[in-house]
Amino acid sequence: MITHLFFDVGGVLGTSGWGTASREAAVERFGLDAADFDRRHREAVGQWEEGRLSLDEYLDCTIFDAPRPFAREDVKAFVLAQSQPYPETIALARALAATGRWRLMTLNNESAELNAYRLRHFDLAPIFSAFFSSCWLGAAKPSRRIYELALALAQAEPARAVLIDDREQNLAPARALGMQTIRFTTADRLRRDLAALGVAP
Repeated sequence: MITHLFFDVGGVLGTSGWGTASREAAVERFGLDAADFDRRHREAVGQWEEGRLSLDEYLDCTIFDAPRPFAREDVKAFVLAQSQPYPETIALARALAATGRWRLMTLNNESAELNAYRLRHFDLAPIFSAFFSSCWLGAAKPSRRIYELALALAQAEPARAVLIDDREQNLAPARALGMQTIRFTTADRLRRDLAALGVAP
């Protein structure tokens, strides 16, 4: 029997917080040098998502290394605005949580500021009993460490736990640890995949 459900946030419960499309939109919106910004982002994003850089420090590394004709607060507002919920997936998670039959948790790569914003903006606190985020655990998917930490902290047996993620590269380490996995595409498909594992509201 399945006992624990681990949901990714970006790509499953909502849009990617600061993915490629969002960064491309920022390049256009603020007139950034695309290649330079991409290089700086790649150098800083790992530290940012693992909680070793704040949002301000990330922006210092990627954008505000030189005077800009726009305000820092405008960039911050733009970054947060990229996060939009997926109502159908969230409704499914809420229905599953309401049964009381499974423990629902998140397992995601996210910077602290984006993580806090998305938990509030998506109203996830009433649904999930724990939030295993890279910024708080100091490890990020697909590193084996973050899965081991999540399983240990949740006291979950791998074979009775399901990871739902939209990226195969994040699912492979979970399978190697013995977890059940579901590659997310749509809320309807997720509902069917969960039902096949005996999980249904």
